[in-house]
Amino acid sequence: MSTVDISALLYLVCAVLFIFSIRGLSSPETARQGNKIGIFGMALAAATTLFLIKDNLDGVTFGLIAGGVAIGGGVGAVLATRAPMTSMPQMVGMFNALGGLASLLVALAAFYAPASFGLIGENGVMGPRSLVEMSLSALIGAITFSGSVIAALKLNGSLPGGPVLLPLRHWLNLAIVAGLVALTVMLAVSPVAQAGNGYLLLAIAALALIAGITLVLPIGGADMPVVISMLNSYSGWAAAALGFTLSNFALIVVGAIVGASGAILSYIMCKAMNRSFISVIAGGFGGDDADTSARADNSDKPVKIGSADDAAFILKNASKVIIVPGYGMAVAQAQHALKEMADSLKEAGVDVSYAIHPVAGRMPGHMNVLLAEAQVPYDEIYEMDDINSSFKQADVAFVIGANDVTNPGAKDDPASPIYGMPVLEVWNAGTTMFIKRSLASGYAGVQNDLFYRENTMMLLDDAKKMVENIVKAL
Repeated sequence: MSTVDISALLYLVCAVLFIFSIRGLSSPETARQGNKIGIFGMALAAATTLFLIKDNLDGVTFGLIAGGVAIGGGVGAVLATRAPMTSMPQMVGMFNALGGLASLLVALAAFYAPASFGLIGENGVMGPRSLVEMSLSALIGAITFSGSVIAALKLNGSLPGGPVLLPLRHWLNLAIVAGLVALTVMLAVSPVAQAGNGYLLLAIAALALIAGITLVLPIGGADMPVVISMLNSYSGWAAAALGFTLSNFALIVVGAIVGASGAILSYIMCKAMNRSFISVIAGGFGGDDADTSARADNSDKPVKIGSADDAAFILKNASKVIIVPGYGMAVAQAQHALKEMADSLKEAGVDVSYAIHPVAGRMPGHMNVLLAEAQVPYDEIYEMDDINSSFKQADVAFVIGANDVTNPGAKDDPASPIYGMPVLEVWNAGTTMFIKRSLASGYAGVQNDLFYRENTMMLLDDAKKMVENIVKAL
């Protein structure tokens, strides 16, 4: 077999490994194994690429490749090791950004040194197909990069989490799309060699960078899980487009897998929030006006505030407790204390389970990861659709920092910005305990009427501190 045939076979093996990797990541029980398969697949893909170009490798080139892998891998390992679980969404956003930036830079490199990538045709210039594929890779990569950076800054609190509404933003985005299409067509049909029309690809990249900013800035915090999965999908499609440009089978297959899985996840997230994908792109829900009106309506309503001793008394006399974790638990790093509380209740004969909303936290699966870190048994964790009907049989719904996903306004207030969004119906339990620092609105900027219901007891404190006090009282 020739070198090309062997590399094609190895790339096929890599693609199969990546498919099994994503399959493993679909469940917390198999996620570790899925990660290991993915790591092995990526190592094999890198080794196959080196094998394919071994005849063109000299000492300097190999040293540059090895140095890049060592530096990038070292930085990534340090960041991943030091980053707390609460920063995982921001880290995922930045990883998406780096994936998009890599596609953009390789597309630019292929454009300015086409001979090195085998892209020169018989007439001495690149063909229209290569130019279109290159433009798509640069375009999608640039949007992914700038959009992911904005998303990460929003998640980190460096930018406002709510929608930042630009004047005439829809018209601005339409103009940018029209400009990108026009520039791509101009580049594809231009008979001038790349040295003469290089400004066109740079203009595409620059305009796409602006598009990433204008698309993500207006999206509110409640839609961030969708944005993260959407940008992850974009990074995959950018890699796939680059794979066509470079005739690299592994990039095409793996990029398509990542792009498709990210798109499917985005659809699942939108369905979980009763939102259309287009409405998410157009701008997030929740804003200052909605928040202000909600606060004014609830300013005079009575609030039942309890203590750790009150909560412990009710919990130990309950027969069924459903725990609903949210981002407040992540911020306080209260998952281990929560596990200790649940173990104490189970020892007393209380039936304890966990209810997870698909968009709880700042990214898909955020709560599942935190509970797994605290070694909560997988069979005690239920998705929203599987447990929502059980709240009617529960004595206590114990909400710890899950605000927007427990808001009854989504069910009974047509004027609410989140009306129609599927939520965890915690108010159907005998008593709803809600741990929160204050009565402020959630990340979506929408006030929660649950705070003022007769069967709700607000436990206003740091989540970890409150749970630890409840454990002591138990």
